[in-house]
Amino acid sequence: MSIEVLLMDRVEGLGIEGDIVKVADGYARNYLFPRGFASVVTEGKKRQIEKKRLERLVLLEKEKSAAEQLVKKIEEMECTIAVKVGEAGNLFGSVTIPQILGKMKAQGLELDRHKIDLPTPIHELGVFDVAIKLHPEVTATLKVWVVKE
Repeated sequence: MSIEVLLMDRVEGLGIEGDIVKVADGYARNYLFPRGFASVVTEGKKRQIEKKRLERLVLLEKEKSAAEQLVKKIEEMECTIAVKVGEAGNLFGSVTIPQILGKMKAQGLELDRHKIDLPTPIHELGVFDVAIKLHPEVTATLKVWVVKE
């Protein structure tokens, strides 16, 4: 069973404030309503949230343009990580998000660790493309070179 709700705040994967979305009844009742992320759709609530929604859309456009500028900087960046390697060419350990963030910080760019999309740690030598989600509509690709120490 599904229900239409009015989002009061941004919910990842669902929408931004002011959106009217259809969700499962239990999801609305057990998650969205208690945390204040959504409410039942009424005319009064629609008018109340509309101004906040317009402000949010303007803010999202500004964030998107800033993210697009950051994409250029990230794609020009070189991220080389030297790791210890065994006799058979196997890595001792793996390359993870904190190591990538450390290299980026050393080059003058600080990001939130949740923006980096690395589903599994890197366990081998080579060149890897790591996706960095800067904005819901903007994703940068960072080349990471994993080399022998």
